[in-house]
Amino acid sequence: MNEKYQACEKFVTWLKEQVVYDARGDQLHELPDTNSPRGKFWLGRIASEEYVRQHLGDRGDRLDPCAIGYRLKVPSSSANFTVDVRFHIWFKDASIWKKSSQILFEGSISLDEEFERKDFFEDALTELIRSTTGTQHQAKITIEREGIEDSIVLIVSLVNTTPHNDDREVDSNLYQAYLSTNGIETIPFYLESLPDSFRYDRAVNGYGLNSGIRTQPKSCETLDYISAIKNRPEFSSSFPKGLKFTFLELSTNPISLCESMISSLNDWGETHWSDSNLQTLAEKNRWSHEMLRQASEERDSFWEEVDRIKSGVQLLKRDENLNRSFCLMNESFYRSSTLASGKAYDSWRPFQLGFILANIASVLTDESVSERDIADIVWFATGGGKTETYLGLIVVAALYDRLRGKKVGVTAWSRFPLRMLSLQQTQRFANALASAEVIRQKAQIPGQPFSLGFLVGRAGTPNSIKPEPNQYEPDPDDPNMPKRFRLLQVCPFCRSADIHMVFDKESWTLRHMCGAEGCEWGAKPLPFYVVDEEVFRFLPTVVVGTLDKAALISMQGAMVGLVASPTAMCEMQGHGFTYAPRAKRPSGCLVPGCRAATKPIPMDRSLFGPTYRLQDELHLLKDSLGAVDAHYEAIYDFLQHRLSGSSSKILASSATLSGYMKQVDVLYRRNARVFPIQGPEAGIGFWSAQSDELMRDYVALAPRGVTMEFATDCISSSLQRAIRQFMQDSKQICGELEIDDKYADFLVSVYGTNVIYGNNIKDLDAVARSLETQMRVEGRVNTSSLTGRTDFESVKETLDRLETPEESFENRLHVITASSMMSHGVDIDRLNIMVMLGVPLTTSEFIQATARVGRTWPGVVFVFHRMARERDAGIFRSFDKYVEQGDRFVEPIPITRRSRKVLERTLAGMQLARVLCEHEPNSGKALTKVSSLRAYMRTQAITAEVEAHEIIEMLQLEGALDEPLVRDVVEWMNTYFANLNDPGGTYRFPSDLCPTRPMLSLRDVEEQAPVIGSLFS
Repeated sequence: MNEKYQACEKFVTWLKEQVVYDARGDQLHELPDTNSPRGKFWLGRIASEEYVRQHLGDRGDRLDPCAIGYRLKVPSSSANFTVDVRFHIWFKDASIWKKSSQILFEGSISLDEEFERKDFFEDALTELIRSTTGTQHQAKITIEREGIEDSIVLIVSLVNTTPHNDDREVDSNLYQAYLSTNGIETIPFYLESLPDSFRYDRAVNGYGLNSGIRTQPKSCETLDYISAIKNRPEFSSSFPKGLKFTFLELSTNPISLCESMISSLNDWGETHWSDSNLQTLAEKNRWSHEMLRQASEERDSFWEEVDRIKSGVQLLKRDENLNRSFCLMNESFYRSSTLASGKAYDSWRPFQLGFILANIASVLTDESVSERDIADIVWFATGGGKTETYLGLIVVAALYDRLRGKKVGVTAWSRFPLRMLSLQQTQRFANALASAEVIRQKAQIPGQPFSLGFLVGRAGTPNSIKPEPNQYEPDPDDPNMPKRFRLLQVCPFCRSADIHMVFDKESWTLRHMCGAEGCEWGAKPLPFYVVDEEVFRFLPTVVVGTLDKAALISMQGAMVGLVASPTAMCEMQGHGFTYAPRAKRPSGCLVPGCRAATKPIPMDRSLFGPTYRLQDELHLLKDSLGAVDAHYEAIYDFLQHRLSGSSSKILASSATLSGYMKQVDVLYRRNARVFPIQGPEAGIGFWSAQSDELMRDYVALAPRGVTMEFATDCISSSLQRAIRQFMQDSKQICGELEIDDKYADFLVSVYGTNVIYGNNIKDLDAVARSLETQMRVEGRVNTSSLTGRTDFESVKETLDRLETPEESFENRLHVITASSMMSHGVDIDRLNIMVMLGVPLTTSEFIQATARVGRTWPGVVFVFHRMARERDAGIFRSFDKYVEQGDRFVEPIPITRRSRKVLERTLAGMQLARVLCEHEPNSGKALTKVSSLRAYMRTQAITAEVEAHEIIEMLQLEGALDEPLVRDVVEWMNTYFANLNDPGGTYRFPSDLCPTRPMLSLRDVEEQAPVIGSLFS
């Protein structure tokens, strides 16, 4: 661990301590009359039992506990042990509040077998308190006995029995309370919510009662907070020292390095997955027969993974074009790494290269049929580099496409859930494709330049640009219009920030331009398209977009370009591909007013089908969204196979593997496979292992007797005061922490901004209002929001300021309030402190949201638990296990393919998509009017029975369970055709014929969230 990282670890621990000290009152001994202890200290205190019973009701003991302690499972209730009790009392002395010296009591307890509940030391504690402070406070130790099946549970607690007094001059709380015992022999509880696993230990040595708990053999103590540590993964521990999979060497000598990987993989597997090692682990961890069987199955999966990687290397040896594409991809990544600032990598992490090799067969068209029947899921630590892994495979496929004669067209369509699309990831795609384009040109590979399309539509970028726009639509005559849609923050070819936007009326395109002298791309428009219609006109090599745009297939005939060939090309230079004709577009050219003739497309139509469809955050495709998307995935598969004779490989990333096989089957009608296979022990794998470096410290907090907003104000104030104190006394504090003070400015930069993460807008609004008036900090505190209501420009500005902070700390952003829109795709090194307002409703959101901090430097996440909620209270009890085994707590994905309600919503889209993408091209003319569609259907002898059969085949409806859905399809189609053939009907457009309206967006069934973005440099 380097000195700088050690400095960060020490500093983040110091920050955490400042928060705890402030919340408990550790360093304060007096308070003014106007500032009562009960209104200031919200951690480590115990309320009066009488007060809780009289004022707070049934759940009062969670909101303002009157006792702390723990539950222990014991072999016998007969025990002899000692207790240690400590606390402080605040009392009024004249016009100030004073804190007593520590009340310290030790005693011995002897229990027999018969008791159910006993109180101890109340008189002794009362006398000690009075002799020390002169106050009327009282306390006792209570021990209760419970029987759970064949086990005995002891509940040991320190109870505040002080009589309640409504006089504000009296504070009946106990502060900085602590309880410990020594001498109780225990046996573990087991987490019932988790199944047995050979990798993970379900044992819990005890549960805290209104507190955390620390256990050692025969001893136990309460904790005011629970700290759960996650260390940073290390990616090369399984390889010989010095072995690196550098882009440069892989670009010239890939086979040797790849075979070195396989050799290490074989050696590791033969050691860790051997019969003898599994037997050793089974004995050590007391595996059941079933757990040993699970381990054996995982071993088989590991060796299957090894075989896939071996096969990938054999393909590189055998296929000259594939080998060349792989080498050029690595050369392009090397070029990209030489231009990068900030986090720059010159080599692959082993799992990244392993994934590319394991899936490289999917690039091929003649050997990958079986590969494309499998959806491959990357399941790896957030921040591990999944985006670059995909990009490596995509660039190989793009280069291979050019070598096999695909001169233009989409190689990959990458979709993000709903509108949660990170501009930072988009910049990464652009950077990778730009470097690949430079290498392609140097290698003199024919074809159109590699390009990137951004397909999100209206809220982020235009669907189209009209000559005569409506209000709020982009105006081509407005000189300020283009700059509103700048998405690239740096030129992907030279990384200059000198990017400007222009709208070229001649080609009717909105373009990003690089103004840097010496840029390798020159003064040409950058190959990056942000208007929907431009994406269809130029069919970029890679399209990144939001999942909701999938519904456009039923409304926009040009969407066929994402699965098959367009109709033709416009003869006008710069106009691009054409599609089915329309009244205002007689040639099918999407440029307004174009009347030019068309010419044939430049290659065989079968080549247009994309190689990949990528799905980011697969676990979010659940419930109605997942069920609806499953039908649209079926449309795209059907149309691509029907029109191009090919199918796309599905690649995905996910935060969970819970129920992934069913989810993939429902969504894509494919088998599912996961990469990488974990090792036989948690935290020890071939591809990564836990290092000694702190990644995140998760701190569970249960505010006592105060509102969540108050506690949030307190913790935010503590953090900002600590930073400001550090800036004033950096030499002294660095000396105390044994940190070189040369890192002081750096530490202020990476720990000076706090994120407050809320599960709903209402909570965040309350916090934002409170921060404006309740922050107890000298100087200005600058805040900003990243929520569903933050407009696109403000999001870009905020993330720009976070990436490139102002010189003066006073002018920087200090607190960010954020919702779930931030939990995906934000990768900013300066976000390392988070305060979470309650545990999110799903574990996957907890994992994704907290992964936004500590991505490069150690981070800390303060998690407030809403103790009135059963779920939050339950998680608090075993918070360390929740963090340690978070993936196992992720809820199974709720999704079904047999929802009649969903079918009712999607049938119109499926039918209209077939009209636009299949029937209309076959007809050679527009089918936008009912009369023309009726004539076409009659000429082609297409009946309701024929169309219903196609939909049934598309959705693979079969068997008794699908009979209700089949009947619904038939009934719907009969109505559709009855309307079509009704001579007296008043229907004008094909959509009017549908018994149900087509979906305008997949967001019709989900709450909307805005596009998010950030800089990349």
